[in-house]
Amino acid sequence: MNARRPEFGIPAVARTLAWLRFSAVIGQTATVVFVSQALGIALDTPHLYVGIALLGAFALAVRWRLAQPWPVTAGELMLHVAIDTVVLGWLLYLTGGATNPFAALLLLPITLVATALSPRHVIVVALMSLCTYLVLLRWNQPLPPLGSGLHLLGMAMSFLISACLLGWFISRLALVLRDNQALAQRIRERALRDEGFLAIATQAAGAAHELNTPLSTMRTLVSELRREHDAGTLAEDLALLDRQIERCRDSLRELVAAGKAQLAQTGERISVADFVNGCGDRLQLLRPEILYRVELPDDAAEWIVEVPAGLRHAVLNLMNNAAEASLANESEAVDVAVAREGANLVLTVRDYGRGIPRAMRLGTPFQSSKSTGFGIGLALADATAERLGGELVIRAADGGGTETRLSVPLDSVRPTLP
Repeated sequence: MNARRPEFGIPAVARTLAWLRFSAVIGQTATVVFVSQALGIALDTPHLYVGIALLGAFALAVRWRLAQPWPVTAGELMLHVAIDTVVLGWLLYLTGGATNPFAALLLLPITLVATALSPRHVIVVALMSLCTYLVLLRWNQPLPPLGSGLHLLGMAMSFLISACLLGWFISRLALVLRDNQALAQRIRERALRDEGFLAIATQAAGAAHELNTPLSTMRTLVSELRREHDAGTLAEDLALLDRQIERCRDSLRELVAAGKAQLAQTGERISVADFVNGCGDRLQLLRPEILYRVELPDDAAEWIVEVPAGLRHAVLNLMNNAAEASLANESEAVDVAVAREGANLVLTVRDYGRGIPRAMRLGTPFQSSKSTGFGIGLALADATAERLGGELVIRAADGGGTETRLSVPLDSVRPTLP
């Protein structure tokens, strides 16, 4: 699972302001108590507490509002900032106005709003803060003489608060920008990959049309040869050849059917057990020498799913790749395990080959570790998993070989009642 990343936008800024508002209520209350009680400085505490209480009530109201389903608008966020600015201006008015070391906190709303709203909104907030500061320069209740040391301490505290908040917020913004750049790079790579798939699909459609006639001719000739050689080793070879030709014809029909199903956005309603066993039967037809072993959950035969178009071909590609890897290492075994993990249906295909390079495990489209491979199988399986909201992970298996793990969210395979 990926760690939760920070986000920005109007809702995120509204939540950040809500958190800062509660922090301000606590900090302002502690400051008033400390200055008036510990330092013995005369303050207009009744009016200060009224302002802090109003800010606290507003903070509670905003917290309730953010829990509601309707979205936060730019106008509402501007209203939140305006109320915060007015309350802060009131507290500064009662404590020296612009001479208060904490007057610099009027700049923070500008920084927050600049990350989510348009320039005209930022200008409005900047003018609001500027007007508040100018008013505090002219009208305020002066504080008793504090001494240079206490004033410098207040300035240091204001600088520390501003530095911490700005550093925290800007670091989150930089992290989001880096994530957006990485996302844009992934989108460009997927677009290039999809262009390659489109070119392959176009060629496949033409090949399906052109191959149908020669396959029919080949099957007719093989049938005649089987009648002439109905015994002996040649008969067995011809029977195998006939099955392979029929498999090619089935593949062409499936190619057309898959395209129609994809256009119609329809799936195949089938049990998990029948789906996996059906893929295994086709693997045995393609690779009769393979020892295919499958591990299914107890309720696999009862759990009915509507399999999206393309998922069967993705699974078959993974199984066929595993079979070739095992055979290349003088092994005949291919293991398939099916499980449910939370909201995901997980299918794991394990081969007993020599393993694949780490670069292949990271996923490189249209590259193959096999001398006769095109590198399309893994790329298609990965694209199918991505389209369904799942993931494809390739890793070294314990004891040698490779383990390919295809995870698909259950809502994409739409479980239904039998």
